[in-house]
Amino acid sequence: MLNDPIQAGNLTLKNRLVMPPMATEKSAGGTVSDALVRYYAEMSQGGYLGLIVLEHCYVSPEGKASPNQVSVAEDACIEPLRRIADAVHRNGVPLIAQISHAGSAAPENLTGTRPIAPSEVMNANTLFSRIVRLSLPREMTQDDIDRLIARFADAAARIQKAGFDGVEVHSAHGYLLGQFYSPLTNRRTDQYTGGTLEGRTKLQTQIIEAVRETCGAGFLISLRWGACDYADGGAALDEVPAAARIFAGAGADLISISGNMCGYLRSGHSEQGWFAELSEAVKKSADVPVLLTGGITEKDAAEKLLAEGKADLIGVGRALLKNRKLPEAWMK
Repeated sequence: MLNDPIQAGNLTLKNRLVMPPMATEKSAGGTVSDALVRYYAEMSQGGYLGLIVLEHCYVSPEGKASPNQVSVAEDACIEPLRRIADAVHRNGVPLIAQISHAGSAAPENLTGTRPIAPSEVMNANTLFSRIVRLSLPREMTQDDIDRLIARFADAAARIQKAGFDGVEVHSAHGYLLGQFYSPLTNRRTDQYTGGTLEGRTKLQTQIIEAVRETCGAGFLISLRWGACDYADGGAALDEVPAAARIFAGAGADLISISGNMCGYLRSGHSEQGWFAELSEAVKKSADVPVLLTGGITEKDAAEKLLAEGKADLIGVGRALLKNRKLPEAWMK
């Protein structure tokens, strides 16, 4: 099944193997560098991948997560990003870019400003605190939220102008949109309330709708969704079907499954496809393709996950970094 084509929105993928977004820190302070262009040219060489998702790019400077994260926050980014799009497309691989805001995971000593979040609550992803020093965030106002939606839409427009085939809205791993989705970090009582599924999904749906209005029907919109926190009081598995229908109904063409406050790892699980129970729940409830990433290193395991209906697409990250020839070997 890995070699079977699949339709995602208006984009036809020639196979089911995807390179998911992986932060490289290869930019030059946010600007696309020669090293970054060479990296994506090399990863797409031979055209064996069905899709590449560019590493997470910040939509606004106060949402920057690391010193050399790629920027899509201003128009000057368009032409440098086009270099990556051209390099990947020359190899015959479709390309979308992940757009993100770190929220309370944005280090204040990097951005120079107090981080923002749905509520004045420390980030619940404990991995962040082991890596960087985080500050208590400021609760976002409605004006903050309105500006954020506009910045996601503006970033998507820049990516479209740079020649990409779509964007992926990052709502996972404890970043800002994942903070809105998690009851652990969303204590709001307004229309974005953490007390209801409708409130916890509202910002993502507004961003998806704004991107669609800005970029049109032919531009692919993926949602990278941390569908479960795997923590007491957090986002839970039984909420996944209803939330998936909300996101698909808002216009998401593709849903890419990962963890939220647990990050991209799932403690205590060594099987290939750590989040398969989540992707399976989405696949059964929403009529959009579902991408599963997490610990998948062998072709037979990937084929099994597809055959069992756990997902429609398979993301392979670290195994691909270790072996750049993996797509060629699998697809041949």
